[in-house]
Amino acid sequence: MPEENNFLEELERILKRLLSNNPSITIATISSIEGLPILSLIPRGFNETIISAMVATLLSLSERAVIEMKIGEFKQLYIKGIEGYLLVFEADYAVLAVSTTDKAKLGLIFLECERAAREIAEIIKR
Repeated sequence: MPEENNFLEELERILKRLLSNNPSITIATISSIEGLPILSLIPRGFNETIISAMVATLLSLSERAVIEMKIGEFKQLYIKGIEGYLLVFEADYAVLAVSTTDKAKLGLIFLECERAAREIAEIIKR
């Protein structure tokens, strides 16, 4: 049990860093590639299970589309809504997703999310 707590604490530290460094990030989640929630920092009223399932589905479809269109390997998914963005990153056996306000500085967020996804992948591999 202490090992699982340490695992979740490390993941939580990554998500909290993302949120503190980027105030325009409103939601940050880590899900399994099967769509099961691992850890989320979300406001009340959001359903972690539904978000995890949708994000994993988006990742799977995006990876397949990249293969079918022969444009290399999947890197990230970027969806623009009227009030913000949804960004999805593969982290080996996990999925990192963040939503932002429409005022987000996306260059910085992409950079930090890519780094966070690599860190998450390393933690998940252990």
